This record gives sequence, structure tokens and C-alpha cells, in this order.
Amino acid sequence: MEIVTQVTQFILSLSILIVLHEMGHFIPAKLFKTRVEKFYLFFDPWFSLFKVKRGDTEYGIGWLPLGGYVKISGMIDESMDKEQMKLPPQSWEFRSKPAWQRLIIMIGGVTVNVILGILIYAMVLFAWGEEYLPTKNVTYGIAADSLGMSMGLKDGDKILSVNNVEVPNFSRIPGEILLNEPKTIQVERDGQRLDIPVTEENISEMIASRGKNMLVAPRFPCIIDSLEKGAPAEKSGLKKGDKIIAVNGIPASFHNQVTGILRKNPNTVADIIVLRGNDTIPVKTQITLQGTIGFYPKDPTQFFKLDTIHYGFFESFPAGIHKANETFGNYIKQMKVLVTVKDAHKQIGGFGTIASAYSTSWDWERFWTFTAFLSIVLAIMNILPIPALDGGHVMFLLYEVITRRKPNEKFMEYAQYAGMLLLLALLLYANGNDVVRWFGS
Repeated sequence: MEIVTQVTQFILSLSILIVLHEMGHFIPAKLFKTRVEKFYLFFDPWFSLFKVKRGDTEYGIGWLPLGGYVKISGMIDESMDKEQMKLPPQSWEFRSKPAWQRLIIMIGGVTVNVILGILIYAMVLFAWGEEYLPTKNVTYGIAADSLGMSMGLKDGDKILSVNNVEVPNFSRIPGEILLNEPKTIQVERDGQRLDIPVTEENISEMIASRGKNMLVAPRFPCIIDSLEKGAPAEKSGLKKGDKIIAVNGIPASFHNQVTGILRKNPNTVADIIVLRGNDTIPVKTQITLQGTIGFYPKDPTQFFKLDTIHYGFFESFPAGIHKANETFGNYIKQMKVLVTVKDAHKQIGGFGTIASAYSTSWDWERFWTFTAFLSIVLAIMNILPIPALDGGHVMFLLYEVITRRKPNEKFMEYAQYAGMLLLLALLLYANGNDVVRWFGS
């Protein structure tokens, strides 16, 4: 059921973005009296799920959810309608319009994606605000996973800055390390300030483990909030409110310490010491084969003071622009990492990776935030100067504007084929990575 919820959100989000992107091409085409033969959500090779003709345009829904398209008369696009291109140009065809009109038609989809991303971000900030954990409020220091420890970080370290630049939002620390190529991380350990070096190998390991390791998380006391019915913790007499302070004779008062010891000792009996009120109580409990005893800890957010930024209606728009610009910049940095860091390309994901980013339950804030992110990403991807993408058409149009000569139509045709093959290869590679990861897990 969780997978169905994620896939449903993904399809809804994708449908919204595709329809509005194609509207960005459709509206200026109509304004410039250019005939649009088809307007489709999803692709329709061989047959469509639904179609209706209105005027010169056939509106429909295809069965292949890899995107959508508008078929504009007199244009070399994914339809590869070469027969039409052999005929003399007609006044209502794309190729008959002035270059500036054709340019506006081609950048319309990307323009809509950018504006849509800004508007969604603005409305999300207006409706929910922006809640975050300030780095300075991580009072117990960090819980470093195996990757963090390999970098030289330790449990209890308090992160002060990355490359001597403070990161006010704790959740952004991994992103700062991954995307901004810092040389050092500044931490406070046992009252001393230390510089932890960051190497290219560390970055490669971060990329390879994304989704599996968090690098750092806020450390918090291990206080039992609830117990699984019938689990070893309940049977042993542990109770809500108990604070675990030791496991098997090892001091362990923080949640990551407790779970770490339990995972290392599956299918054994643990000697646990808890604080219950003012009393210190020993408890023996069975550890499962999975290295758990069956309790849920107190919500970590109850140990930290979170900050929330609230935005008025008019304040939300500049904040939305800032958020979209930040998304744009970070995604460009990610693309740079993919081509400069060893094996980073192996982490490229397809539809499965995208769908898994949605919440397993219906969460409108997360849905709209991720939809805004995807809108900005689609704008970036579509404007790349690759034939078969909007950016490829824009590239040839700019060449025409500068040189006052149209590119040879045969060349355009071959370029379109090359672009489509490149995109198909990237699509197969990205989704192939998903399949490999799925079988690997």
C-alpha cells in the first residue's frame, strides 16, 4: 500500500508538470497562429487511452508515462513527420514564423516550469512556513554513522561550521559537504575546536551511500516512548518513560549507542540498566535476530528547540524565488559532482528513485515541495542544449538569429535522431541503476 501511495503521488505530480509544461508551448503557439495538431499527456505509440478533437488539435492521454508532447505543424520534433516537411511551408506552420516567435514558443515550457516552481514554493512557505533544527540547538552533539566516523567525526561532536562557514540549518550539513567541496569540517570535541579534513574519497563514499547513511544525525537520550505488543521489551518489564543508561555493562544513554550495541548482539540476552524516576533498575531482555528488542524512543524533536519561519502572503513570493534559486544552484552542483567525482554516475536514478522520494503516506506539504523541486529540475533538464529537448531547438534557433541562416533540415533531422537516442540511453541507464539497486537490496 505504501508503494501504491508513492506511485500515485508521483503520477499526479508528473501529470501536473507535464500538462503545464506543454501549455507553455501550446499557448504562445496559438497566440502566433501556429497550428498545434496534438496535445498529449504521456506518449501514445500505436494507441491512446483517450482522445478528442477540438478544432485543429487532438487532445489525448497516452499509455506510456514517460512525458508528454505538443505536435506543432512544420516542426522537426519527436514525431519525425518527414512527409510534412517535404511539402512547401504553410503560413500556419512553425517553420514559417519569425525566429523570435519560434524562440518564444520553444522556451515557453521551461518558462512555465520555472514560474510554477517559484509559485509552489511560495504557497508551501505561506501555508506551512519553514521549520528547521538550528545547528546550535543540537545540544547533545551528533550521532555519526559509519561513514561519518570514517571521515574522522565522533559521537558527541558539535559541528561548528563547514569550511569555516556556519550552517544554521542542521539538516543541510550533509548537502554542504557533498555539493560545496569543503576541505574541512570544524567541530567542538571535549571543549576543543578541531578541523576534520574532507577528502574526495569521502565525497565518493557519501554519494555511494546516499539513501543508506545519514552521515550525521542529532544525538538524543534513549527514553522509551512506547512498546511493541508482545515484543521482548514489553515481556521483560520495560515501561514507557524508562531511560536506558547501559547495555551489557557498557554505558549507553543515547539512542544511537543503545541500538548500535543491540544490532551487534542479535539473538542474545541483553542486560539493560534503566532509570525509572529516581530508581536504577536492571532488566534482562531477549534481543531478536534483527538486533532489536521492540520499543519506540521518545520523539527526537522533543529534546531540541526547533525554529519556524512564518511568511505572510506577499513575503512568500520573494522567499519562493530564493528557494527556487537555491534549488537551481544545488542541482547544477549535483550535475557537476556527477561528472567530476569517481563513480558518482552510478547513483543516477530513474522513475523508481523519484517515486521513492515521496512520502509513504499522503503528505501534502512534502508532495507540493517535491513537485516544486521537480519543476525546477525539469526546467534545467529541458533547457540543456541537446537535440530532442527544448534546449536543442533553442540552440539551433539562436544559431539562426546570430547567423541569419536556418540550419539544414537534413542536419536537424539527424540531430533529432541523435538526441532521441541519447535520451533513450540515459533513460535506460537511470532506470537500469534502479533495477540493479532493487535486486542488490
